[in-house]
Amino acid sequence: MLKSRWKWPFGLLATGLAGAAVVVLRGCWHRKMSWPVRVQDHSYQVCPACGIKRLFDEQDFCAYGPYSYDLNELLAWDRRQRGKADLDTLVAKERSA
Repeated sequence: MLKSRWKWPFGLLATGLAGAAVVVLRGCWHRKMSWPVRVQDHSYQVCPACGIKRLFDEQDFCAYGPYSYDLNELLAWDRRQRGKADLDTLVAKERSA
């Protein structure tokens, strides 16, 4: 009899703790991003809830790349990606010759 009375409150407590853990571990979902901001020939968006940034492509009108709080880190990532793309294009041209 004692065990049956504890099952329901314990199950409720476990469910509440699991839900709280998901919220704490996941953090912000970045559902609403700001309008694109332009800096150093790059555009980016900011999450108004937590302040995280993500690069934005004005031609395709979509966000791309990783999320980061440091804009300089995002710009360095973009330069590395563009450098890799330029290198791949150069290698492809050399192979076709």
